[in-house]
Amino acid sequence: MTPGIIRPNFSAFVGLVHMKSRILPLAFAGFYILFAAPVLAEHLTPERVFSDPDINGPTARNVQLSPDGALVTYLKGKASDQNALDLCAADTKGGAPFMLVDSAKLAPKPVELSEAEKARRQRMRISQHGVVEYHWDETGRYIIVPVDGDLYLAERATGHVRRLTDTKDDEIDAKLSPGDRYVSFVRGGNLYVIDLTTGSESALTTDGKDPVSWGTAEFVAQEEMARFTGYWWSEDDTKIALTRVDESPVDIIPRLEVSEDRLISIDQRYPRAGRPNAVVELYVEDVATHARVKMDLGANTDFYLARVAWAKDGSVLYAERLSRDQKRLDLLACDPSGGSCRVILRETSPHWVELSDDFKPLQSGDFLWSSERSGYRHIYLYDRNGRLIRQVTAGDWPVAAIRGVNEETGQAIFLASIGSPLERQLYAISYLHPDTPHALTSGHGWWDATVAKHNGIFVGTYSDPMTPPRTALYGANGAFIRWIEENRLDKTHPYFPYLGDRRVPEYGTLKASDGTQLYYALTTPVGFDPAKKYPAIIEVYGGPGVQTVRRDWGAMTDQLLSEAGYVLFRLDNRGSANRSVAFKTAIDRRLGQIETEDQLQGARYLRSLPFIDPQHVAVSGWSYGGFMTLELLTAKGADFAAGASGAPPTQWNLYDTCYTERYMGTPAQNPKGYAAADILNRLDNLSGRLLLLKGLSDDNVILANTTRLTAALQARGVTFDMMEYPGERHGIQGNAKRLQLWRTYLEFFARNLHPGRRD
Repeated sequence: MTPGIIRPNFSAFVGLVHMKSRILPLAFAGFYILFAAPVLAEHLTPERVFSDPDINGPTARNVQLSPDGALVTYLKGKASDQNALDLCAADTKGGAPFMLVDSAKLAPKPVELSEAEKARRQRMRISQHGVVEYHWDETGRYIIVPVDGDLYLAERATGHVRRLTDTKDDEIDAKLSPGDRYVSFVRGGNLYVIDLTTGSESALTTDGKDPVSWGTAEFVAQEEMARFTGYWWSEDDTKIALTRVDESPVDIIPRLEVSEDRLISIDQRYPRAGRPNAVVELYVEDVATHARVKMDLGANTDFYLARVAWAKDGSVLYAERLSRDQKRLDLLACDPSGGSCRVILRETSPHWVELSDDFKPLQSGDFLWSSERSGYRHIYLYDRNGRLIRQVTAGDWPVAAIRGVNEETGQAIFLASIGSPLERQLYAISYLHPDTPHALTSGHGWWDATVAKHNGIFVGTYSDPMTPPRTALYGANGAFIRWIEENRLDKTHPYFPYLGDRRVPEYGTLKASDGTQLYYALTTPVGFDPAKKYPAIIEVYGGPGVQTVRRDWGAMTDQLLSEAGYVLFRLDNRGSANRSVAFKTAIDRRLGQIETEDQLQGARYLRSLPFIDPQHVAVSGWSYGGFMTLELLTAKGADFAAGASGAPPTQWNLYDTCYTERYMGTPAQNPKGYAAADILNRLDNLSGRLLLLKGLSDDNVILANTTRLTAALQARGVTFDMMEYPGERHGIQGNAKRLQLWRTYLEFFARNLHPGRRD
């Protein structure tokens, strides 16, 4: 098949939109704009992509439902500054959405955040400012809103917003207690509460001081386990489970905070592979008396505290304890009054046990759990003692995540890619009796959803290559109720002037060397002529836990490459997400080897296409994709024309314990695997022109990864391009710098791929 635009049959489409379907008006609305009438397109420029309003249209972020399901809240960027977020709301019964909290009124100018809050936002991948997070209480009376290090309380009934704190230090990880009596937060390594009845503030801990902190998640918990908190309220507001983190065993790695006008040295505690981790303890504290009980998590302190949750009645505190080698995960049931803990469930793997947020305690005392023991992640029901009642889902497809539980109907609501790994839908299934999943959504694209806690209604966000993200409210049966953010692709949409040049990927498969099916996406350039030859760019990530080939709206920067005359190619190699356990664990103990083999297979297929100029193929990626870019450029006989590598790990010994040891073991256990993945050991095979890009304040992939590579290249007399970003960490943030970044990419590829030569 010759790759190109996939054009739907218009007459068939007209029939579809007149069907009485609950989802099709959402899933296919973008097609009508594209194919009902010709559109004269404007040329999309980097300047327009990185300016306001957002070229993708208005989108709802961090969508939540009030506890009673009557109000939908979400964050939305301002039309004048897409990175300044406000808190908005919509009544589920109808009416126009409205603004709850205007970030410009609370924080007219951005302020300098503490190092702890900067690091936390980096871990959470928050690049915006204003209202970047918020939390409901369980009664639905209040919303707590942190803005620029201080806390504000929004009252739902009146819309009144009052300031709770005005301090020099940041208040981070703020929460409302379930019964709405308290606001809790961490300040300076200690956990505090404000009694909303009296307005008084009290410290639950007082001895938090570097290297000890209370109620916080340590570096690897945030970065590698997606645990961003270190404390958890009981349902009755009387107790808090909290962590004590001692980082004194962790190596101090001096890190230079290089910004536009200053140079600061920060002693960062960074646990590199094979080196000591922080010691994490778990306690339960009585909020009224401050009496504190330590949970007995075992004599061996070298483990990861992965998850913590309370039973619905508060009688049990559950903790997930992951072994240091990550091959064993224990679910512990702890007595919050005495501290004793027992293992009620154990997951093991010869490779690694993958974490999830799928532990769901039920009112009955039973709980839902997901496991990959069958070869795919599926849902299981257990009783309170960890005895298996039944397997809830089954099949040769993985559950992506349990998004909600409707205990009134006895249903688990989950995301999965049952028909194709390129598409994702929301499903419901009974956990009370044998059942098969039934889809609550449809359309050939990608869904995410937020599900109400009690009645199963949900807010769903859908996109596909022709439909920008649009968000609506749906009933428990999937019936459309109302738009939250329609984001209709009509003449008022910011992207409308560029529709005529939009290129749609062709999706296909090819075989890995062992016969495994790999999915790819290929996008041809604007003005594509199959009789001509085009340069190509392979956009790669390649690392575990990520899927890049899927039917969604995608990044607008893809169109910049199409406008510039490039064929864009992506391939999800073995090791990437949303496939079987065997597919994901093929990379075990050998990072960079299987992924490179598969990506080279993709490159050979790409070069075999008649419209590809095989001498002008480049590769580009960031983070793990930056590592993969270097792996591909240094593969024997790869012969790439150029490669752009952003923030690459170049030696896994320098990366953190939790991530690296999960896939590689320690350097002492796997010296050959570490040596094979060290880019410096492969430089003799370097092909093509290299562009290195790096944030000079990166606290994730530390600067030594880049400096050792640049020194080695210089020692070999190799010329290369480099772009450094003062003040930036692992990602480059803000419209101005993102614009400069993409101008750099486009100029680099133009110099090395000669897109004007089509003969």
